[in-house]
Amino acid sequence: MDLVNMVEREQMKKELADFGPGDTVRIHIKVIEGSRERLQAFEGVCIERKNKGLRETFTLRRVAHGVGVERSFLIHSPNVEKMEIIRRGQVSRAKLYYLRSKIGKAARIREVRVNTSVSAAASKPSETGASPTPAKKSRKKA
Repeated sequence: MDLVNMVEREQMKKELADFGPGDTVRIHIKVIEGSRERLQAFEGVCIERKNKGLRETFTLRRVAHGVGVERSFLIHSPNVEKMEIIRRGQVSRAKLYYLRSKIGKAARIREVRVNTSVSAAASKPSETGASPTPAKKSRKKA
């Protein structure tokens, strides 16, 4: 094995949030101001992921006070304290650069809805043996 790859593999984070372009992500970053250290949150839509391995980055975009703000982060940076996925977006592109020219409702992204309660209820057999959803009545065409 290559020595560089071994060192990089040791520095990579083991547990990462699984997200991609179109997802709304909140990231907590360590900010050092003088002798103080605090966490700063930044929430936005992921518009791209670049590179692989230790050099992998992603860019978040949000509109703050009418001005578009984009920040790029290293995924494996020690300054990245925590990443939360707020909502999943359904997009058909890997790079969402076109969002830079969109404003307001035009910049919306379709949300992927994951309903775990319905799938869990459907997998459990009911106590009475009846189906969990009532059967639909058939309509006759006149």
